[in-house]
Amino acid sequence: MAQDFTPHGIYVPLITPFGPDGRPDLDALEALAHSALDGGAAGLVALGTTGEVGALDPEERAAVVDTCARVCRLRGAPLVVGAGSGATAQAARDLAGLARRPEVRAALVIVPAFVRPSPAGVVAHFTALAAESAVPLIVYHIPYRTGRPLDADTLRALAAVPGVVGVKYAVGGVDQDTVALLGDLPDGFAVLAGDDVFTSPLLALGAAGGILASAHLATDRFTALFDAWHGGDTARARALGHRLARLSALLFAEPNPAVVKGVLHAQGRIPTPDVRLPLLPASEESVTAALKELAAVTAADAAG
Repeated sequence: MAQDFTPHGIYVPLITPFGPDGRPDLDALEALAHSALDGGAAGLVALGTTGEVGALDPEERAAVVDTCARVCRLRGAPLVVGAGSGATAQAARDLAGLARRPEVRAALVIVPAFVRPSPAGVVAHFTALAAESAVPLIVYHIPYRTGRPLDADTLRALAAVPGVVGVKYAVGGVDQDTVALLGDLPDGFAVLAGDDVFTSPLLALGAAGGILASAHLATDRFTALFDAWHGGDTARARALGHRLARLSALLFAEPNPAVVKGVLHAQGRIPTPDVRLPLLPASEESVTAALKELAAVTAADAAG
């Protein structure tokens, strides 16, 4: 039986920094993990798509999780780990490997991509995984990548599966199903914003938090946005939400995490801006634009 856990707040899905030798720089990763928690992040996500998980070999993946788990153990913070694949049996084997790490509080599992199972097949997939998993599951719903849209009723059916505790919700906007789901949210089921640009409206509608690559930067502003919406300070939430949406749009101007890495490298926080093929490093123009907007966010927020 999976342990109890309900995600709440802003989680940072960590990049995988690469050194000049092309290998993961675990010291830089550890520093980023501490920085995110220093900025008020509720927890960390390892081996998400932002971490270029598909480009890491098994030894590198294990090293990344070990590094993030060590930080979470020291800081008393929850760790969510990306796991799973389109094949249910293989996804179950991936989840089984998380049992030995007590810092891992949940697994982020994408809706099976490319094969496009029926909505009933998606529910059956997660039912089978949750029955065997040692940790709760967060469904990663990103239909513009998986090819499988899910309506509000299907997401509620997933919420009813024991061991499924939330959804990273990244549908590319705010649509009728978004409003329907958040307007009648099952108890104990957390909707986490997954499209960074739409974080503020989702929080306004009642989302429990977000899993946001943009929160590598200005982490304290993203956590302030969460606090403002959940604390009822709508004026501050609206203004801050608009500023952070502009920043997020620039950080996703090229395939994620290229621009985020470019900005972190420009700040001296990671040794290279490198990504692995088929991704390419961000252009100088994109990095410069994001840095300019980041400075504006910081200045505007400081001025009140």
